[in-house]
Amino acid sequence: SVAPQILVEKSMKGWKEVEYEVVRDANDNCVTVCNMENFDPLGIHTGESIVMAPSQTLSNEEYHMLRETAVKVVRHLGIVGECNIQYALHPESLEYAIIEVNARLSRSSALASKATGYPLAFVAAKLCLGIPLTQVVNSVTKKTQAAFEPSLDYIVTKMPRWDMSKFQNVSTQIGSAMKSVGEVMGIGRTMEESIQKAIRMVDPSNPGFNPKKRYETLESLKEELSVPTDKRIFAIAQALHDKSLTVAEVHDITKIDHWFLRRLEAIVKVWDEMEKVSISDMTNELLVDAKKVGYSDEQIAGCVKGGCKEDDVRSKRVGANIAPFVKQIDTLSAEYPAET
Repeated sequence: SVAPQILVEKSMKGWKEVEYEVVRDANDNCVTVCNMENFDPLGIHTGESIVMAPSQTLSNEEYHMLRETAVKVVRHLGIVGECNIQYALHPESLEYAIIEVNARLSRSSALASKATGYPLAFVAAKLCLGIPLTQVVNSVTKKTQAAFEPSLDYIVTKMPRWDMSKFQNVSTQIGSAMKSVGEVMGIGRTMEESIQKAIRMVDPSNPGFNPKKRYETLESLKEELSVPTDKRIFAIAQALHDKSLTVAEVHDITKIDHWFLRRLEAIVKVWDEMEKVSISDMTNELLVDAKKVGYSDEQIAGCVKGGCKEDDVRSKRVGANIAPFVKQIDTLSAEYPAET
């Protein structure tokens, strides 16, 4: 080689992938607006991965270690405006690496803006003009400054949308290249609720966290889990629903964090309970549990013993005064009045 440098590469496959969105003004005021965690470990492009905001599996030490690093990096580089920083974090130690720093708005920034209600593009444009954060009005409160870090009491799940079927002979495997053509966002009080909403919304949709395409042999199921495609979430659903693989075995193959898999297992456990009873015998407590983990009336109707219509589930739910709520998104932990 004519280049004087030596390139040393290290595989970080299986590490957690975490992102922080940082804004900094010309006066060196710096805040982290949102942090996000990929459901899929490192090795899959962020645009191809299911993403949770805020991060779910980081300890307090890990969260603040990465936050402090993000602020130091942005200040060292002298970035004024908005910045996206991506990390690889070792799942069993505090070892981490910075994958990339984007001194611009990215697709993740759009997700962060929608998830937190913090208008990153609007604020970044003001900061680039030299206006300090302390003079930009907080769009959530309409009264205080934009120099604050949103605090969420809900979970946002981003689910990618693929359109592989449009093209002949295209590989459905997902990896470091991005093939997704869009994404949806599910909001819920629990991870289970938000991921089921996201699965229902994305096109082509599924009723929820249920098997979609059947894998006839255990080998083909393991192959789907180890070599991920756009259908991997449904392979996990089949493994957990059919009890063909344990959570530990799914983790060993996919390296998806135990916490995420346990939450998916919790969805399946409620399904198993519903299968044992008819709609008339279902208790209100079980119906509430089903709603908390994101089951729709349609899913419940197809699950209960003997089957029933979606309207039957709705009638029972309404009769028990179990109704959906439309809540105002509060990203300020009720510290200030929110106008969003």
